[in-house]
Amino acid sequence: MDDTQIIELFFERSDRAVSELSAKYGKLVFKIAQNALHNREDAEECVNDTYLGVWNAIPPKRPNSLLAFVCRIARNISVNRYKRDPARKHGAYGVCYDELQECIPSDETVESRYDESELSRLIDEFLDTLDKKNRMIFVRRYYYMDSFAVIAAAAGMNEGAVRTRLSRLRGKLKDYLESRGVDV
Repeated sequence: MDDTQIIELFFERSDRAVSELSAKYGKLVFKIAQNALHNREDAEECVNDTYLGVWNAIPPKRPNSLLAFVCRIARNISVNRYKRDPARKHGAYGVCYDELQECIPSDETVESRYDESELSRLIDEFLDTLDKKNRMIFVRRYYYMDSFAVIAAAAGMNEGAVRTRLSRLRGKLKDYLESRGVDV
């Protein structure tokens, strides 16, 4: 079933909408949650919370890309679950977040909410400057929180080359943000 048909099922409030969404994107949603949390039970709960989030959001929203919409909800739910548990020591979210600390400001003030949306826009612009392979590597690591091994297999590279490339990309991101007036 294509995305438009699934979205229509949500608008009709059909029970089939969630089962079709699960059949099409369930494995990816689980992977996002599992990568962030490294806990199967928590990941399964995030998957269910993602389906509920999509159910509550459609309607009124009609996403242009159902895949991107679902992934964003899954990632946000997973990251929020990770942040709620201060004892959590495992999970790719923490590792990826630590990697990016050298190039992204970490101000947690209320005023930074606007800055976060501006920062997000600048990172999107930065990604547009990258070639397809570098963009894929960056997004798989810092959005989907894939391991170096998974990225290396997808990119046809070895893990060391992926680590090196990501280090260089973080440096380029830092330079890009500084050139746009972001105090890193």
